[in-house]
Amino acid sequence: MVNHLLRLPSVTPSLRCSLPPIGDMESEKELMNEAKRSVNFRLCRVSGSMTEVMEIQAESPKYHVLFIPGNPGVVSFYNDFLESLHQFLDGNASITAVGQISHTSKDWESGKLFSLQEQIDHKVEFIRQELESVKVPIILVGHSIGSYISLEILRKCPEKVLYCIGLYPFLTLNQQSTKQSLIGKLAASSLLSATASFLVASLGLLSMSAARRLVSYSLGASWSDTAVQATCTHLRQYHTMRNVLYMAMTEFRELAAEPDWEFMRENQSKLAFLFGIDDHWGPLHLFEEISKKAPGTSLSIESEGHTHGFCCTVAGSVWVAQHVATLIKTRLNQKRL
Repeated sequence: MVNHLLRLPSVTPSLRCSLPPIGDMESEKELMNEAKRSVNFRLCRVSGSMTEVMEIQAESPKYHVLFIPGNPGVVSFYNDFLESLHQFLDGNASITAVGQISHTSKDWESGKLFSLQEQIDHKVEFIRQELESVKVPIILVGHSIGSYISLEILRKCPEKVLYCIGLYPFLTLNQQSTKQSLIGKLAASSLLSATASFLVASLGLLSMSAARRLVSYSLGASWSDTAVQATCTHLRQYHTMRNVLYMAMTEFRELAAEPDWEFMRENQSKLAFLFGIDDHWGPLHLFEEISKKAPGTSLSIESEGHTHGFCCTVAGSVWVAQHVATLIKTRLNQKRL
C-alpha cells in the first residue's frame, strides 16, 4: 500500500494518519465520471448579508458536512472538491459550503468591508438559521483561514459539531514567511489595498473569453476550468478584492496571538488537520507544535505535490476529498465502538 504521509521523526507514530492508495489516473477518471451529483448554487440572506451557498443534498443523510472556504472565500472554487467529497462519502452526507460575505460576483453589500470576526459571526448565524433543524451530526471542514473559523464555530456551537477538519490550516502568523510579511503590509495599507484592488478590477474591462485566456496563461495549464471561471467571475470585482484584503488585514491582527492551546487540548479528539510540505500558511513547525500541545489531534501531511490552493486543480480536489472522506469514515467508526 502506498503511504501518502510524510513521516517526521519528531511525531508520535500514533498520530500519523495512514491514507489508502488513491490508485492510478484511470481509476480516478472512472470515479469522477460515475454518476456524480452536481452541486446546487443558491443565494440566501444571513443577518441581512447576501450569501453564496453551494450544496448537495443526500436522500437519507447520516451526517451533514459544512464547508468553510479560505480567503478568497469564493465557494465556486471548491466545486470539484465538493462533488468528489460527496462521492467518496458514498452519498451518505449532505454537504453545504457557505461563502465569505462580499466575496461575491455582485456587490450586494454596497462596498462595505467585513472583518474576520464578522465572517465568523456570519457562519455561526448561518448554522442557527439554515441548519438548526438538522438532526444528524454536523462535521466542519475548513480550508486555510476557514480552519480557524471552523475552530471558532466549534467553540460557539459545541453541541452541534461532531468533528472539525482543517485543510492546510492558517491558525497563527508564520514569522518566518517573507510572503506573509509582504501580504500583511499590503493588506494593512488602505491606499495599497485600494490600488491593488483597482488594478485587478481593471481586468473586468476584458471580455470573459479574453480573461479566461489571460488567467489560464498566467496561472498555468494545471488550473481547472472551475478555478479559472471562479477567478474571472469573482476576483475581477473591486468589492471582492477589497474585502479579500480587508479580511486578510484583520486575520493578521487576530492571528498574531498564539493558538488557544487549552481549547485545542480540550477538543483534541474532535480535531484533524492536513498540512502541506511547503505551505507558509500552515508550516510544518505548526504541525509539530500541535502534536506536542494537543497530542490527541489527528495530524497528517500531504506529500503528493498538491499545494495550499488544492481546489484549483482537479487532481488536488480529488486527493483532498478522499483524504477528508477517510477521516470522516474513521471518526464515525470510532464513534460506533
